[in-house]
Amino acid sequence: MEPSYTIIIADDHPLFRNALFQSVHMAISGANLLEADSLESLLSLLEKSEEPDLILLDLKMPGANGMSGLIHLRADYPDIPIVVISASEEPSIVSQVKMHGAFGFIPKSSDMRALISALNQVLEGEPYFPAELLVDSNESNDLAEKIATLTPQQYKVLGMLSDGLLNKQIAYDLNVSEATIKAHMTAIFRKLGVKNRTQAVILLQQTESDS
Repeated sequence: MEPSYTIIIADDHPLFRNALFQSVHMAISGANLLEADSLESLLSLLEKSEEPDLILLDLKMPGANGMSGLIHLRADYPDIPIVVISASEEPSIVSQVKMHGAFGFIPKSSDMRALISALNQVLEGEPYFPAELLVDSNESNDLAEKIATLTPQQYKVLGMLSDGLLNKQIAYDLNVSEATIKAHMTAIFRKLGVKNRTQAVILLQQTESDS
């Protein structure tokens, strides 16, 4: 008897989510498929149900910008394999996805056969990254390594800096003191090797410009 898998498809585009739904059913008969259209609905699903065997994650969804959704999930659910499915197929993005602990990367341009093959490989416990997209880029890897050292809270603070929020606003939104935010920022600057918030924001934008 074949094992029964629970898989969450997290993507905010209904048409693509439906296509992925059909593909997964073709790849894995009897799979229990759940759907989420935002990071918030995905986290809510994870809280309510048993941990799934796999999450198929789009990089761009409401509540998730660039790598932030992946980083959040890896921090809170380190044991769940996450495969990123994205229209961003630049080698630098794929390198970052791998660096941040994803179990695989499937381009949205993949045909049905490639998609089914990738899903089967992942469920057999083998990571899937298209060889042609894993070009070694020292600069992007170095950048991804620096970003990967941030804690989820520090990454959240950096994202809010990028949105132009002041320390006071960030402290209010995260329900912490302004001194805590300043401590986070000191740690962020040190880890990223920058001197101020402008440089930190530029660095973050470099990692997310194509994702």
